[in-house]
Order: sequence, then structure tokens, then C-alpha cells
Amino acid sequence: MEQFDQAAIDAAARALEAGALVAFPTETVYGLGADAENPQAVAAIYAAKGRPQDHPVIVHLAPDAPLDYWATDIPPEAHALAEAFWPGPLTMILRRAPNIPDAVSGGQDTVGLRCPSHPVAIALLRAFKGGKGGVAAPSANKFGAVSPTLAEHVRDEFGADRSVAMVLDGGASQVGIESTIVDLSRLATNGPVLLRPGHISAQAIAAVIDQLPSAPDAAAPRASGTLESHYAPHTPVAMQESGQLRLTLAELAGAGRKVALIHYSDMPSTHAALRLPATPDGFAHALYAALRAMDGHGADVILVEAPPQGGDWLGVNDRLRRAAHGSTGIVHGLLNSTTPANPSA
Repeated sequence: MEQFDQAAIDAAARALEAGALVAFPTETVYGLGADAENPQAVAAIYAAKGRPQDHPVIVHLAPDAPLDYWATDIPPEAHALAEAFWPGPLTMILRRAPNIPDAVSGGQDTVGLRCPSHPVAIALLRAFKGGKGGVAAPSANKFGAVSPTLAEHVRDEFGADRSVAMVLDGGASQVGIESTIVDLSRLATNGPVLLRPGHISAQAIAAVIDQLPSAPDAAAPRASGTLESHYAPHTPVAMQESGQLRLTLAELAGAGRKVALIHYSDMPSTHAALRLPATPDGFAHALYAALRAMDGHGADVILVEAPPQGGDWLGVNDRLRRAAHGSTGIVHGLLNSTTPANPSA
């Protein structure tokens, strides 16, 4: 959507109110939305994505939407974080209000809430039910695959799927990886818990509520995008440190293997390559589009230059670790096998 198209926004809001699915942009990634209070519409999200029924979705709210309609036992820290980071890429896990169907929470007694900052998302949420509704929206892709950051990515995933009524085009997602998720549902006993890192860091959260979120424990609520294998293209992904990566590129080239490369420092030429910005925000913004592009080159493997650890790189490393899950030994296998790892290669 090159210009703000209120007619398209209004049509999308009416489609949601009628129980249809609408894909729309947020500042993180594109979401596949449905009326959060319509269990049948939410079930259609799960069916379209092939999403497990016990994997919760996030409810997106308009600015100034009342939290106490969606959640109960809301701690002061939730209001403080909403004041500091909403609209923006922060999801809070709170106790679900009794009037909210458990379809959005995977059967749990909690609910994930956020207010996105993308102007098209805000306009849609304000038009939907007069700004009083909530839109349940996981990323607009098949379950476990790379999240979309452009409208064309959504069309690539669901172009032939009649269950998606509309795709609102809001250009490229600015942040590029999914929202930070912090659990506040057990604050009195566990304190805040960081369920998924993202653009808003644990340190930024701590600066607002004077408590540093801890790592998830065994009793933490299930949350979107936290399975070990996620955000994965069809081509196997492997991460290596810069020095080892240069050696691996030479070895794979000598073995006649096709490599698609995502990097941020100087690297040898290979079958296909994209160089991303060497900053956390720039790398995150370009990462998913790069994974999708490299997935289309018929390579045996996508090699990624491992980013720095810790700090503002935590969200990027989390997504790459999940994308590469299950690919342990892929490089060794390529160097010691005579058959292609990628059937399309």
C-alpha cells in the first residue's frame, strides 16, 4: 500500500467482522488476522497455517484499548510497559479475562496482547469494531516457515488459498523480526519472564519496571514462535563464525556444492550471496527477506555468518538458532556425500 488507502482499510475491517482472514502489516512482520472473539475465525487461522491447536496466538489491540476487557489481575507493571512501549513490538502475557475465548491462548488461562505501531495496522484496528475489537494474528506464513516482511511474501504463501480474504500492503516491515514477549502472568511468584527476545531488550524492560526478566522455566506459558524449530526455509540452514565460514566455503566449493550465503563481513564469492548490515537493527530488518531469497537459489545449504552474541543481537540469534535447528552436521554431510542435500539443487 503505497499510500494510506482508507477504503481498503474499511473493507478489511468489514471482512474481519464477517469472520474472514485478513493479512496485514505490522512493524515486526505481516500477520494473518482474525476476530479474536470469534473461535471459528481463529480456528481458520490454525487451519490456513497448519498451526498446532495448542500453540497460542497474539491478540493485537488499537491504541488506548482497555486492557481489563482482555485480561484480569493486571499488575501495575503491565500498564507501565504499555505506556513505555505501545504502540510497538512488545507482547505481554497476562491472565486471560473470562469473557475471552481460549481459542487465542491454545487452551491456557493466559493471553498475549500487543499494540502494533505500523500505521496500517493501527488504522485497521481502529476501524475494526470501532476500535474496541482485538485481532488475533500470528505471522502470515505456513507454520514453522520464514515469517513474511513484505506483502508479496504473504501472497507467495497463500496466493492460491481462498481462506485469506485480503492482503493489505504496507511496504516492508521496519523491525523485521517478531515482537519481544514478556510473561507478567506470574509476576508475584516468578517475576517477569522473557519468553521470546526481540527488538525491545530485557534491559529496556527492566529500566521501566525495575526488574530484569528471567529466562523461561518449565512452568512458563506457551507462547508464539518459541518452538525449537521455527522460522526455517526449505533449504537447510547452518551458522558459522567468520573464520570457519571462509574455510567451509572453500571446502564446499571444492566439493562442487552450491552454497547460498548470508553474511555481513567480506567473504569469498559463492553460488548466491546477500550481504546484510553489520548492525543488529539492520540485520534483523533484512534477515527474513534474505532467507526467503536464498531459499530460491537451489542451493544445498544456506550458510549464515554467525552474528555477535548477546546484547542487541539476542533476537537475531534466537531466530537463526531456530531456523538452523535440526541441521547439525549438514556441512559435514555435504562434504562426505555424493548426493545433493537439497533435491532442487
